[in-house]
Amino acid sequence: MRHNNKTNALGRTASHRKAMISNMANSLVKHKRIKTTVAKARVLRRFIEPIITKAKNDTTHSRRLAFKYFQDKVAVTELFRIVMPKVGQREGGYTRILKTGHRIGDNAEMCIIELVDFNITYNLKDGKKTASKRRSRRGTGTKKAETETVVVDNNIEEVKKNVEQTSEIVEETKEEVKNDIEETKEETKE
Repeated sequence: MRHNNKTNALGRTASHRKAMISNMANSLVKHKRIKTTVAKARVLRRFIEPIITKAKNDTTHSRRLAFKYFQDKVAVTELFRIVMPKVGQREGGYTRILKTGHRIGDNAEMCIIELVDFNITYNLKDGKKTASKRRSRRGTGTKKAETETVVVDNNIEEVKKNVEQTSEIVEETKEEVKNDIEETKEETKE
């Protein structure tokens, strides 16, 4: 019987499993999304979420604990500098598993595991989103439920600033190119 044995061995020895999960965690932190099987993703979720929770407190001790699991300085730096500012206010549930179907060769159930706050498609805080509201839940007769589309744009000011900066850079570049063309014309005349 499997009493008190909740770990999925994934058909590997303990050392192989530990190394594989550590490498997958490194890839997840570096790339923010990886494609794997559902069984591996579930094990990875149980492995990485406590590490991200410990990383909320940016101290030397928590960095050393993260390095103990990751064994990669780049991944630890990425975790504390890029991942933590986005997920710091979240209480848990830092990863999302999206099932993508079955693999052709062995029919294994495949999925994408990703860090929740780095997916713009599902994240409601960034960029333009459309949301629909239902007016009525009971209208089964002649009236149909009306839907209303609401467009939300929180970053208008940031976009305007970026456009202004880009236009300034473009104008400066145009002037530099004109000056370079005039100089080459003068040099060719001489």
